[in-house]
Amino acid sequence: MSELKVFKVVGEIRKPNFEIPFKKEIVALKLEQALEKVYCEIGSRHRAKRSQIKIIKVEEISPQEVEDLLVKKLLAGEGVR
Repeated sequence: MSELKVFKVVGEIRKPNFEIPFKKEIVALKLEQALEKVYCEIGSRHRAKRSQIKIIKVEEISPQEVEDLLVKKLLAGEGVR
């Protein structure tokens, strides 16, 4: 089985009247899966189409650099309640 990686995705949502910057930490096997998850989550939460979501930077980070508490618990093997 492949090892899970943590990706930090930085981007912005460009709606007609405003822009919203975002930063997400995603656990995935590959870069493509991480981007797909970002598009799905941001699109669902903010009702933004893929053309309105601009990805600025994607980088793989080490588990020690993770800031999101849910991602930290997931990597530690603890159950998220």
